[in-house]
Amino acid sequence: MRVTLVRRAAATAIYFRSRSPVLSGRDGRVELRDIEIFLTLAEELHFGRTAERLRVSQARVSQSIKQQERRIGGALFERTSRSVRLTPLGERLRDRLRTGYGEIMSGIDEAAAAARGQAGTLTVGTMATQYQAIAAVLDLFRQRHPQCELRLREILPTDPLGALRAGRVDIGLLWLPIREPDLVVGPVLHTEKLVLAVACDHRLAGRDSVEMEDLGDYPVAFPDGPIPDYVWEAHTPAVTPAGRPIRRGLGVATLEEAFRATASGSVISPIGSDAAATRRRGDITFLPITDGPTLRYAPVWRSDAETPLVRAFVQAAADAQKTT
Repeated sequence: MRVTLVRRAAATAIYFRSRSPVLSGRDGRVELRDIEIFLTLAEELHFGRTAERLRVSQARVSQSIKQQERRIGGALFERTSRSVRLTPLGERLRDRLRTGYGEIMSGIDEAAAAARGQAGTLTVGTMATQYQAIAAVLDLFRQRHPQCELRLREILPTDPLGALRAGRVDIGLLWLPIREPDLVVGPVLHTEKLVLAVACDHRLAGRDSVEMEDLGDYPVAFPDGPIPDYVWEAHTPAVTPAGRPIRRGLGVATLEEAFRATASGSVISPIGSDAAATRRRGDITFLPITDGPTLRYAPVWRSDAETPLVRAFVQAAADAQKTT
């Protein structure tokens, strides 16, 4: 991107030198500041206001215009004691310079923004509707980096690391723990409790709540994907608090598959409370798990792909947490 911006600015400058006889003058050189002074005076038509706007002395403005007129060989402004106005030569120069100058300054601004990590594209992956839980972080990042395109993609809970390692997302909002040598974990941004999804005609459906011990009595949906065992253990342990094994029922790859299997009555399914709140169904009941684990979510990124934009997002996440 930086190479493209530099080439764009350079090409515009070459265009000025080669195609504008007014700008080429006798020595072929015009300082960018002098162009800015000329265009500002052409807009203000007042030496004092031009000097104030550019924060230079009025003498500097007058000197610049005189130098340009000597270089070009003709008057650019008609001056009287009461007014300043462009000559036909000045109008021609203004029209030729205005677009090109704006293009050069835009190129410089974009290059500087890219160097500061404020431009480009940042892709953030979340599970289901978890992006809603970090809305304050997303808003703060967008406010600070309006030139960055922020994209959101869904990450499968059964394959939380795949999108990161494949480069499909730059940052993933994942539940902890994440203990991978190639990944970096940021600050915790969100927490949620587990609830138990059961079919409406299931024997547990009439209860107000359940306990983790109840999971030892029924087959439980398990992830059919490359999720590390230790990550899933934080979600659904292998045994109940009393040490009874929690039986694996049907393997599911997506949340929708888990819901379908649950609605059929073949399994029960612990899921995050946020997903439950946004997926109300007539064939499933969601029960609080009184002693269930708390899921903690944090931004995770590849250590070899840490960019200024990634660091900017993590900083926005940390700052947003301070205000909540």
